[in-house]
Amino acid sequence: MGIPSVFPTGTTIYDPAKCWNGYTLIPMKKIGAMLIDMNGNVVKVWKNFQGFPNKLLPGGYVLGSLGVRDADYSYQDQADLTQLDWNGNVVWKFDHKDYIEDEGHEPRWMARQHHDYQREGNPVGYYVPGMECKTDSGNTLILCHSDVYNKRISDKRLLDDTIIEVDWEGNIVWEWTVNKHFNELGFSEAAKNVLFRNPNIHHTQNGEMCDWMHINSMSTLGPNKWYDAGDERFHPDNIIWDARESNIMAIISKKTGKIVWQIGPDFTVSKELRRIGQIIGQHHCHMIPKGLPGEGNILIFDNGGWAGYGLPDRMSKDGTKVDIRDHSRVLEINPVTLEVVWSFKGSDLREGMMAMCENTAFYSQLVSSAQRLPNGNTMITEGSFARIFEVTPEKEIVWEFKNPFEHDGAAMIYRSYRYPYEYVPQVEKPVEVPVAKVDNMTFRMPGAASCELQNVTEVPEALGYSSKIAACVTEETAEDDEEVVGAKF
Repeated sequence: MGIPSVFPTGTTIYDPAKCWNGYTLIPMKKIGAMLIDMNGNVVKVWKNFQGFPNKLLPGGYVLGSLGVRDADYSYQDQADLTQLDWNGNVVWKFDHKDYIEDEGHEPRWMARQHHDYQREGNPVGYYVPGMECKTDSGNTLILCHSDVYNKRISDKRLLDDTIIEVDWEGNIVWEWTVNKHFNELGFSEAAKNVLFRNPNIHHTQNGEMCDWMHINSMSTLGPNKWYDAGDERFHPDNIIWDARESNIMAIISKKTGKIVWQIGPDFTVSKELRRIGQIIGQHHCHMIPKGLPGEGNILIFDNGGWAGYGLPDRMSKDGTKVDIRDHSRVLEINPVTLEVVWSFKGSDLREGMMAMCENTAFYSQLVSSAQRLPNGNTMITEGSFARIFEVTPEKEIVWEFKNPFEHDGAAMIYRSYRYPYEYVPQVEKPVEVPVAKVDNMTFRMPGAASCELQNVTEVPEALGYSSKIAACVTEETAEDDEEVVGAKF
């Protein structure tokens, strides 16, 4: 995607009549947890309060972290998971998972939380009618790191993904770790060979840390129609997660710990998966909660970029990051039939010959998320490009926010959430002011020419341009398995 040198920031599009209006919570690096209204006004900042991610609770409470472990000795370890009230007072805190003794630092307990967590009462952490997170009690699921050795996977130290459940007093009451389920994950023999040699090695002062799976989202399923119909795989207590580095999305049984549903890492093994197409480096895979449009379907931000293990080739000399795609998609999938119910990609915003070329106009290689809103719209965080936008089921962008706060030469957003105004009784409901979309073909900077055609010479023998000119490539897809024999997916 070509990014212009000059572009507007803040709220760039806003149609109040078509949006699900509320506050948007953004973890803003070098600033803190930031709450904005639809026009981009900053409503509240919890200064230096980190968010991996931040989440808002009813009553103006916010969840996040007070600090992070030194990156010289770790990889994406938050020191704690903490709940603050509106005034920044600590209401609840968990940090007692591992006792950490890093050279040059005072020994201390840490949570080692990363990427996700869920407070009891709400399965996903964003607004669901009738499902509010508890604010003064309840258990919390936390995605954490553990250091393990498992010679079935590699002879190197693994940075393993662990899910723990803690009660309000901070006691760990349940635990699950992914390395113990290696044989259930469906890796090919080629992938296993690569994993043994290079399970995504990161070099630190503590030696090699191998982020072999990189689970980046985790949530319970909550009440859903599949379980109501008798499908035990979708028990409300079961947990769905996705692993960026391995291209795996799975549901585990809370009772047994076993994987009961999975797609990936290989999307060529069935007709249904081939129709989805290879998912790469995905984020925020979750089941749309009951009470929201699309309830029961799986919503996934399919990043593209690079991920996966397999046979070495010209693009991957060692067999790591073998799957590559230069655009992102948001997918809504029926978990039973694996039908793609709804999707969004860059080409959906343009029709005609060049639509296929517009896919790269929507592309976030890292981070990002998607949230289903009560009116059926979807709020998408295109995190690498620091853009958040709300899109209708018909794929019209009705709200857009470009992060105006740069940090370290970038303005990346990990994940954002939309909440109702009622979650924040401390401030008055803001006035909603429409922001009309600018016509990029006529917008000019001060001093720039209007680009009106001048000094035009008619050429009598010139035939003019045809509307039927073919592009260099096509984007045709086969509808039947028999039509794709020998094709590359």
